Amino acid sequence: MVQSHEDDISVETSSLPPIPIQEILEDRTLTETVLFPTPKLFLKISKLEIRKSLKALTFESVFAAVFYSIIGGALLSNFLLELGAGPVEIGLLAAIPQMVNLLQPLGAYLVNRSTSFRWYFVCIFMPSRLLWLILIPAIALVTSSHIAGQQVVQLTLALLLGANVIEAFGRAPWLGWSAVLVPQRLRGLYFGFRNSILGLTNLISVPLLGLAVSAWPNGTLQGYGVVLVVGIVLGLISQICQFWMTDVNPQLLKVANSGTSQPQPQGIDFSLFKDANFLKFVLYLSIWCFAVNVSAPFFNLYMLDNLDIDISVVTIYNGLGTGANMVMLLLWGKLSDRIGNRPLLLLVGVLVAVTPLLWLGVGSDQISFWIWLPLLHVVTGGTWAAIDLCTNNLMMRIAPLRYQSTYFAIAGAIAGITGAIGISLASFLTTLPDAMGLLGLFVLSGLLRMVALVPLVFVQEQRSMPLGQLMRILFPIKQSTDLIKVE
Repeated sequence: MVQSHEDDISVETSSLPPIPIQEILEDRTLTETVLFPTPKLFLKISKLEIRKSLKALTFESVFAAVFYSIIGGALLSNFLLELGAGPVEIGLLAAIPQMVNLLQPLGAYLVNRSTSFRWYFVCIFMPSRLLWLILIPAIALVTSSHIAGQQVVQLTLALLLGANVIEAFGRAPWLGWSAVLVPQRLRGLYFGFRNSILGLTNLISVPLLGLAVSAWPNGTLQGYGVVLVVGIVLGLISQICQFWMTDVNPQLLKVANSGTSQPQPQGIDFSLFKDANFLKFVLYLSIWCFAVNVSAPFFNLYMLDNLDIDISVVTIYNGLGTGANMVMLLLWGKLSDRIGNRPLLLLVGVLVAVTPLLWLGVGSDQISFWIWLPLLHVVTGGTWAAIDLCTNNLMMRIAPLRYQSTYFAIAGAIAGITGAIGISLASFLTTLPDAMGLLGLFVLSGLLRMVALVPLVFVQEQRSMPLGQLMRILFPIKQSTDLIKVE
């Protein structure tokens, strides 16, 4: 068998040992490593190391998924509603993680000054996850009526802000580390498989956690406190899994793609704004995130508040969507490797744009409860599997290896701020007396999603099937072969 060059990933390095970033946190300027001219070596990530890293990455993602499902989504929304939160607070709950994405370019700058992806993430994710321990005694105090529920709502939003500010520094670098460890030819297949495993995890864990919170003997508030402790422990276990992932010096990515053994000057390179293809992608992403976030945070609120559905049932609905997501991910992953990411984003994007309009037919009747709502969540989960997978893969395909962290950071920051604007605008509209309410937001979101797909038509992706060719395959038109008789 002929060994493919893709089995090994070669990056150029020097013989100097990496300096662990955590040893000199008190002065980040000291973490900049200057590589002196030395005999060059090649650090190869072998096939065995790649397999080991991908297994660790999968386990890490599973434990982290449970943690994030507890500190977000329907469980946290229901917790705040029980404390007396309204649409504005629920809007802030969704807006805060979007707004802090403005800090992603700073994260790309910091990781480019570090010498270890692994230790960089230890310094990011450990404090952000331990920060949620502060909420545990607050829950105990509010259940014993020592403090007001509104105070706990404010504390929860403050903790959410603090944790997301810290994590914002790690979001773009995390994609950069993943892009190095996952060979390009396997990204669709691997991320499809990994995300399907995450879907199975959420399918099982979220309904069980919702049932535990709903059925807890001492009330739902104390029940949430218990599952929060479990989530924090699992979040720390996911961090430990990263020690089985092959560490990479971020400095090497700059050296490997330059013509010299010296790394390029440190900093955020804004020359990427001259990349027309990237700008088209960012335009699509920004409009899409704005459109999606006009409605996305309010579907759970609509079920919990307007339709008065129990949290355990809402988590079951979400579990159905997660199950559909899991089933479809493998299909989308194979298709993205075969025809490309952009064509799938366009085709499935139309279905995702129509979905919010289908909520207009939802009511408090039994048909909605047993048929319409489960079907909506299945459709949403199945289609969003393609959107999430192909968006990340397309961004990896567009970004050059040397500047991946910076590309990811700029795209995340722009998408984050537009998403936050969408949430803020939607929260404001819900407070207006003459507004159409949540259903009006769903209609507005659907129309804006269709508009967002227009810039994506002009984005170029290497090795993807042209949209016209794909349409001819999906909708073949048989041309008439009848002869025209001339009298």
